[in-house]
Amino acid sequence: MSSALTTSTATAATATEPAIVFDRVGVTYRRGRTTTVALADFNLRVAAGETVALLGPSGSGKSTALKALAGFVRPTSGAVRLAGREVTDLSPAKRGIGVVVQSYALFPHMRVSENVAFGLKAHRVPRKEIGDRVREALEMVGMGAYAGRLPRELSGGQQQRVAIARALAIRPKVLLLDEPLAALDAQLRQSMLGELQQLRKALPDTAMLYVTHDQSEALALADRIAVMRDARLVDIDTAHNLWRQPATEFTAAFLGGANLLPCRVNHVSGTAALVTVGEHTLRAEAPLPGVGRPDWVPDARAQLCVRPHTVRIVPLTERDALRGTVITAVWKGAVTRLHLSVAGIPGELTAETPGHTELVAGDQVGVRFPDPAGVLIPPGIGTDSATADPEVRA
Repeated sequence: MSSALTTSTATAATATEPAIVFDRVGVTYRRGRTTTVALADFNLRVAAGETVALLGPSGSGKSTALKALAGFVRPTSGAVRLAGREVTDLSPAKRGIGVVVQSYALFPHMRVSENVAFGLKAHRVPRKEIGDRVREALEMVGMGAYAGRLPRELSGGQQQRVAIARALAIRPKVLLLDEPLAALDAQLRQSMLGELQQLRKALPDTAMLYVTHDQSEALALADRIAVMRDARLVDIDTAHNLWRQPATEFTAAFLGGANLLPCRVNHVSGTAALVTVGEHTLRAEAPLPGVGRPDWVPDARAQLCVRPHTVRIVPLTERDALRGTVITAVWKGAVTRLHLSVAGIPGELTAETPGHTELVAGDQVGVRFPDPAGVLIPPGIGTDSATADPEVRA
């Protein structure tokens, strides 16, 4: 995609107003006597130029939040604001938002240029401007040479670029992307991730809300990640912070599949702690106390979050190595994922080793934890929906 900026790029919201505000938004569906809560008490603020990913499993409420912002769903409670203007009751066409969905939603009988022009006509852009706006949008996504083609003559990745061009043609202040890479194969997804990263640079004043269940997409694209579960916002922070110091058990497990080992705090000095895990004493990182995080004290119960890729598989003869037994070994290309039973550690431990290993179930291996072994997480936080407001906690 071209990184050239246009003078007509949507201007930023005022310094005092975020580009996007969800204010205690709820969406409830009723069918007969059945009530379904699709989104509950959802609070989120996105600044102009910021990309926020809504990350969560199917049914977590992330797409419902996007639809409420786009105007496709009417909230049953709360308010939605764009640059300080309440738009809760406005039709989608009056919100000036660009939307990209995973199915592309291109008109099969229209050529690429006509698909991109469709939104401009709906917004009553003067006819004499439409041609230039279409060419500008297609060039931005590297599709200028395909203006005369029909959607069926394009690859999946090319169709997705056209869908993005159509959204950009109206010069939106807010761009919504609803799992835009889900329909692409693995190689195309990686290519499009790079394209979307370039698009972010080309639109420095445009706020983006990116819905995905793929953590790699969220980590690659988002300034902040909002983790959702059971129609609620569980955690929100920068991608780096959520990975390094997840505030809840759910986020630690969902974002990166961390090991969560029950432990007891023995001693704390600053942000360092000694903890007991099963029969072993390990060093751990103890995040400073704050909203949602306790003041770590001796004998406190906690969970030790250990990332699988940090666990080392070593010879059993190596000094201080723990004895582990392989339960399963699954080669995943770049890594082999091992599930282990480790002497003195309760439950199973997951480890990832580079490349392909010849280990099979029943093999005995040495296991070493990193130093510190991981980061402490309060037990039970994020395992139900009655958590403190993550926007406040973050």
